Amino acid sequence: MSAKTQLQTSHQASAGAMGTEIVLDVGPVAHGGHCVARHEGRVIFVRHGIPGEKVRVRLTDAEETAKFWRADVVEVLEASPDRVEHFWHAADSLRAWSHGHPPVGGAEFGHISLARQRALKAEVLAEQLRRLAGVEQVPGWAGTSVEAVGGASDGGNGLGWRTRASFSVTPGGKLGMHAHRSTHIVPVREMPLAVDAINALRLWDIDLQGIDRVEVAAPANGSRPLVLLAPAPGTKPKRLNAVAAQLPGEVSVASFDPATEAVQQLRGRTWVHETAAGHDYRVTGAGFWQIHRDAPGALVGGVTKFLQDGGFLHAGAVVADLYAGAGLFTAVLADAVGETGSVLSVEGAPGTSRDARKNLHAAPQVEIVQGRVERVLRQKPRNFDALILDPPRAGAGKAVVRQLVDAQPRAIAYVSCDPASFARDVGYFRQAGWDLSGLRAFDLYPHTHHLETVALLAPRD
Repeated sequence: MSAKTQLQTSHQASAGAMGTEIVLDVGPVAHGGHCVARHEGRVIFVRHGIPGEKVRVRLTDAEETAKFWRADVVEVLEASPDRVEHFWHAADSLRAWSHGHPPVGGAEFGHISLARQRALKAEVLAEQLRRLAGVEQVPGWAGTSVEAVGGASDGGNGLGWRTRASFSVTPGGKLGMHAHRSTHIVPVREMPLAVDAINALRLWDIDLQGIDRVEVAAPANGSRPLVLLAPAPGTKPKRLNAVAAQLPGEVSVASFDPATEAVQQLRGRTWVHETAAGHDYRVTGAGFWQIHRDAPGALVGGVTKFLQDGGFLHAGAVVADLYAGAGLFTAVLADAVGETGSVLSVEGAPGTSRDARKNLHAAPQVEIVQGRVERVLRQKPRNFDALILDPPRAGAGKAVVRQLVDAQPRAIAYVSCDPASFARDVGYFRQAGWDLSGLRAFDLYPHTHHLETVALLAPRD
């Protein structure tokens, strides 16, 4: 770039022209899958870079009045030793922008070595705990990395772990995925993070006209996959059946409404059969289940070890599984407390709660309740030995934390998929006289910025 061009580019960037390219030094990693850089005093959140690199970026969100801008790396001028070739062309920012379009979301760390990915995720978690909860150190957690999961099943390369995948559809009826924070849909012909059973469906070869969204679930146990089709407004049943007919005969197919999660059978079952921790589970439609093929075992192991080692989970114990989903933790808790103990299992989603009833019908010590966690705890007070808390990404929140503390359990095992909401809630617990006494962090989403934590919280002595 000539000096004149560089001067023009800098002037355009000052004016906030989206699409402008500028050169930046990449700063520290931040929560959300980006790093922090600065240009003329303004913060720019940069995706697809690595701390310490010098890069050329394209501004993707640059309103003049905005507090910060967003940008994608389009050229690496000085590379980090941890930079690797991206495994997926569609998600490779450098390659995508060289072809005139943004990369798909969902693999924003694919240009970073796995070891550095895990170190960066630990940095984010530690920073969130310091900033939002005032926690500098956690007993038993070094804070330098997150734990790898599934090396035996993914070959150690962080690929082939997703048992669930969500796709959009291009205007021409082809399988695609959205670019990050964009309505732009990029056609895809592979999903390297997905298990083989999802790629084997070859959804990219199917005419998906009349469909807005496609959700796929392929259980890690190899049982029958389920494809969910979200029809576009006005799509007729005949068109849905025509799409279903293009799929392999052994695959279950259903239509679904993303707003209500209502599912209607087109062929086969409207649910999948999952296996974890010695139990079988039925999970209906788009009902929640851990995405990584080895996540259920890793999380169950983390939770039960914390609770059992602390003397909170044993025969005869009184426990609760909150935001219980289809009952992954509930079944394991029922085994641990036996018929002399009791398990209160609470889930807000009606369909998923029905799954839990089916999955736990043979366990008399389990009570399944569908409803809001804070309401159920008020209505069914018990002297809890322990609670398991596995809320959605938004976390539990102040009101729920207050209700949990008022329930006076001896301990709480908190499972979280978001370090920011987790740290915020830990702050609420600390204000109420509780401490974070144990923490494990798992890399259940390789090549993305996401991570999962299992924490033990207990009243302060």
